[in-house]
Amino acid sequence: MNILIALLGLAVVFGLAFVASNGRKKIRYRPLIVMVVLQALLAFLLLNTVVGTTLIGIFSKTFETLLEYAYEGIGFVFGGILAEGRAAIFFLNVLMPIVFISALIGILQYIRVLPFIIRYIGLVLSKINGMGKLESYNAVASAVLGQSEVFISVKKQIGLLPKHRLYTLCASAMSTVSMSIVGAYMGLIPPKYVVTALVLNLFGGFIIASIINPYKVEPEEDILEVQEEEKQSFFEMLGEYIMDGFKVAIIVAAMLIGFVALIAMLNGIFATIFGISFQEMLGYVFSPFAFIMGIPWNEAVTAGGIMATKLMTNEFAAMVSLQSLIEAGTLSERTIGIVSVFLVSFANFSSIGIIAGAVKGLHEKQGNVVARFGLKLLYGATLVSMLSAIIVGLFI
Repeated sequence: MNILIALLGLAVVFGLAFVASNGRKKIRYRPLIVMVVLQALLAFLLLNTVVGTTLIGIFSKTFETLLEYAYEGIGFVFGGILAEGRAAIFFLNVLMPIVFISALIGILQYIRVLPFIIRYIGLVLSKINGMGKLESYNAVASAVLGQSEVFISVKKQIGLLPKHRLYTLCASAMSTVSMSIVGAYMGLIPPKYVVTALVLNLFGGFIIASIINPYKVEPEEDILEVQEEEKQSFFEMLGEYIMDGFKVAIIVAAMLIGFVALIAMLNGIFATIFGISFQEMLGYVFSPFAFIMGIPWNEAVTAGGIMATKLMTNEFAAMVSLQSLIEAGTLSERTIGIVSVFLVSFANFSSIGIIAGAVKGLHEKQGNVVARFGLKLLYGATLVSMLSAIIVGLFI
């Protein structure tokens, strides 16, 4: 039964992507089939084999260790607050470690380890996905640097890109997540699903973009020019990345305060007027999509509400809701896995403004172009999340 539902889900996702395609006759199906098969193989490897379990264990343990180091710094600044109830203080436990992880990313950038890894993984991916080197580089870089910072590394080419290539770059940025906040995600949802989503979304972004926005990059256009960061001393760089990490933590905290409070208010208003909360109403709207992703029908409304929360606000607000349900033991492992994978991306309305603003800061005209296809960008990124969740549902 799960296989039949997964096939239905794949048909719906590909159908929705095909309907929105701006060049249906240009779609190349061979790379698509290869990437879907790769997604399935990787999901099976990560979730159902000893090798995959070991790899996820190593990845999770690495982040656990890094978080423990982060807590040393947090504890020094905030004294006994952290020790009194680490799990109870979201800002300290989940958001403040972003500062430390951001510093580590800065160090790896400075010693040229990350640029080397990103560039050559991107080159390998370009052989698989049939797209250009720039698109492949950007997808990997987005998963490390973040959805706004990644455009700085390719700013030399931003102004030269046609609309269709710019869409693919922005789609990759919205479909992935920044490595600096992966540790924060692992504090809210099961780490194995975070790792799996990171891998699947990388291919999923290419799959959906290849349907919605198909094109072929000519050899003379297939040039990758990465902007080198301005030469800084080690401690200048370190201070910059630490402050960037702190800004991210504060911004996420502010957005959560606002969004969670607004949702609570809407829940109260809807419950008073209609006898049903705002999230429950959205849950019913999104429940069919939850069902075709493989979630049992008796949990589809609850899962649909969490999915809608992510889309309307951000992934953190949705993960907080999911975490409370996990702790209450009200969801099955299957639903937890599928919803968790769906949540690991930047596919929400606020990301349209973030990405358009980042591009506009580098090239005003191209920023306006991004703003115009913003809703289509979100549409595609949401389909990427659904595709990854459906694939995972086959192996839970």
